[in-house]
Amino acid sequence: MTSSETLSAALRAATATAHERAETSTFVEDLLAGRSCAGAFTVLAVQQLPIYAALEDILTTHYSDHPLLRAVHDPALARTNALRHDVTTLLTQGYAGPTTPETVTRDVDRLLVDATRDYVQRLREEHDAPMLLAHHYVRYLGDLSGGQVIARLVARHYAVPQEALTFYRFEQIPALKPYKDGYRRALDTISLHDRTRALVLDRAIEAFELSAALFADLGRAMSERHLAAGVAA
Repeated sequence: MTSSETLSAALRAATATAHERAETSTFVEDLLAGRSCAGAFTVLAVQQLPIYAALEDILTTHYSDHPLLRAVHDPALARTNALRHDVTTLLTQGYAGPTTPETVTRDVDRLLVDATRDYVQRLREEHDAPMLLAHHYVRYLGDLSGGQVIARLVARHYAVPQEALTFYRFEQIPALKPYKDGYRRALDTISLHDRTRALVLDRAIEAFELSAALFADLGRAMSERHLAAGVAA
């Protein structure tokens, strides 16, 4: 890999193995194949809420006009409010046990797995511009791509209502494919020294590894939950 390669191409190549490892985790494969339940999707949404809240708070507070982030930062991508709505909807419909609007915050904290807490801590305590650019790429381009598949499949397999899937709808982006193409072009305009470029690639790999750890924790948590309920794991 050389610096003559575009950043978008370098990111895709560098993260390919870590990306595949995350998306082929047992938790994800079972969820998308219809072998899981709406409760598992609910618990996944719960994990995403503090991650996006941290990412977007840090981005807005520290990096929205940073030279590394300026080209890709776009308020139309923000997901925290949609996630908060979806999590409240899913929890109050009882997909992860009895919850009322008054207990949503408590129940979100109760359902967080250790890997999610580690992910959020990493973002909040160790953030820098290369890390934020890497996580921005991994999370938002993922939401615009594979996230759309997730939304369709969980609605089909588990009858998750559309009102609980607003996280996956980008109301201010009318056409996702042109937007993704433009995002990649914007990445390729960012001027990076070789050392900074290497940091961005490393942090993007790390972002997928953090997601893989999260999925592994969720898989264990769901197995324990099924066993406790007397359901074969």
